[in-house]
Amino acid sequence: MPRLPRYAMLFVVLVLALLSSWLPIPAGADGGGSEGARSSIQPEDPQYSAAVKAIKANEYAKAIPLLESVVSRDGKNADAYNWLAYATRKTGNPAGSLPIYQKALAIDPKHRGAHEYIGEAYLMLDNLPKAKEHLRALDSLCTFSCSEYRDLKRAVEAYEKSGGKSKPTASSW
Repeated sequence: MPRLPRYAMLFVVLVLALLSSWLPIPAGADGGGSEGARSSIQPEDPQYSAAVKAIKANEYAKAIPLLESVVSRDGKNADAYNWLAYATRKTGNPAGSLPIYQKALAIDPKHRGAHEYIGEAYLMLDNLPKAKEHLRALDSLCTFSCSEYRDLKRAVEAYEKSGGKSKPTASSW
């Protein structure tokens, strides 16, 4: 097999490097947070996995103790804190979810999922200015828009249009 000229090899390496930097992270790989926050090489925590599965099955109360165990072992896991706050909010405790979302954002200020969900919690608590604060944060984090920004924007617009009567609910996904 003939050898490629040196410049051709460099070109191939450059193209492969560019392509690999544009490959998307699989959905759900990081809990809706910032891109690549958790390495795919690390083994998945079985309690974390079980909690996310419970949340996706709308079994929020089942997920809470699992996630509490995860964050007690891994206090720097912004995704686990985000899911814990989400489950707490979905069980009807939006006020109780706020400090947990704030913990997720203290660990990872660019966590898009936490910004979206805390914004929804603020809407549930009739705090439109704080919800808009997180909408602005998402606007700055999402270069060409993102689902978290669009979802919170829709919730804020519905809240404003209804005069505060339309709020995210504990039962809505």
